[in-house]
Amino acid sequence: MADSQAIPVPEPRIERFEHMAFGMFIHWGVYSQLGRGEWVMNREQIPADEYAKLQDTFTAADFDGRAIARVAKNAGMKYITLTTRHHDGFSLYDTRGLTDFDAPHSPAGRDLIADYVEGCRAEGIVPFFYHTTLDWRWQSHTCDDATFNDYLDYLYASVEVLCTHYGPIGGLWFDGDWSRRTADWKHDRLYGMIRRLQPEAMIINNTGIGNEGSVSHPDVDSVTFEQSMPKALDRRGHPKYIAGEMCQTMNSHWGIGAGDFSFKSPANVIENLAGCRKVGANYLLNVGPTAEGAIPEYEAATLAVAGRWAQQHAGPVYDGKPTGINCQGRDFVLEVDGKLYWFVHDLRIAGHGQVTVSVGGAGPRVATGLSQPVASVRWMDNGEDLQFAQNADAGITTVDFTGYPYGTNLVVRVAEIETV
Repeated sequence: MADSQAIPVPEPRIERFEHMAFGMFIHWGVYSQLGRGEWVMNREQIPADEYAKLQDTFTAADFDGRAIARVAKNAGMKYITLTTRHHDGFSLYDTRGLTDFDAPHSPAGRDLIADYVEGCRAEGIVPFFYHTTLDWRWQSHTCDDATFNDYLDYLYASVEVLCTHYGPIGGLWFDGDWSRRTADWKHDRLYGMIRRLQPEAMIINNTGIGNEGSVSHPDVDSVTFEQSMPKALDRRGHPKYIAGEMCQTMNSHWGIGAGDFSFKSPANVIENLAGCRKVGANYLLNVGPTAEGAIPEYEAATLAVAGRWAQQHAGPVYDGKPTGINCQGRDFVLEVDGKLYWFVHDLRIAGHGQVTVSVGGAGPRVATGLSQPVASVRWMDNGEDLQFAQNADAGITTVDFTGYPYGTNLVVRVAEIETV
């Protein structure tokens, strides 16, 4: 009899995915020319034939796969998930006769996914493909069963193109099953084809807002948390180890919103990345390129700043695993190869009150569940040794955390704990 408390061993592709930790999501298509978000066709009830005219002005003049991959690399991101086709039905790839509503039949005149994949590989970034399962041109959410079955054949053929013409990819990220919740999406057939053609690819299917963390099919490799901080997954007794990933927008829209000024700061990004890693989940942060395909300056700059933090703490950020150690407030501890890393939130800057702004408390903080004898504690950023006291038998450890040196604020500061 299987152990009901046993945690399954992750398959290699899932383990690799968890070590990627931080990824870039990109929502871009003909809708980007309107600058009113990726759902503009649906929200403004634009007729399909009128909407299709956007293809005639889609130049992709500034789209450069390698330049985008460099932005991700500078941000400490290890993978990119790009919308090969979104709900409006327009494809950034050469659909090879399945439809004329694709990039090669626009003024862009080229296969943009080929450019993207080549750029990612040149910069050491793993390419993932987002692909919609909801298609407004087909009215797939309301059409009759016969039309829906025809649509599923079209969807299958579309994904097959992606699996056969771009070399090994990191994964397929599907979105839209929530539009027809009781339908038979023929997942066995679709996922079986992916396993045959791309055996090392992750299969992810977004379960949507309100259904976060749900496992929709045995072949799914990661659950999703859309726009909400992920929860720790209880994998005990499960037949398969499944990863977790939070996807989140940089502002309030996935596609570019020209009137949306509600952007996250680098500090927000750092805190959210830390929050995801606390429970072992990946953080997939979205940017919305311009109509021509360039990453906007603010997003690129924000990611670069957050990336400096991620790379400064690379060991625990990418390789850290959750522990059973409990901390006060938002603090948490990760483990890497026997070393422990305490992520400390809400510190203050040490200094005179006239020139510093207190953002939280320095001083002693307590962790419970840390039973290994502690040999030393030091800040990762400057190597400063920290005073600590421990009752190993009781599993209680207290560390006296010093404030930031003047001129420094890491948002989340990390201390390395050596144990005996």
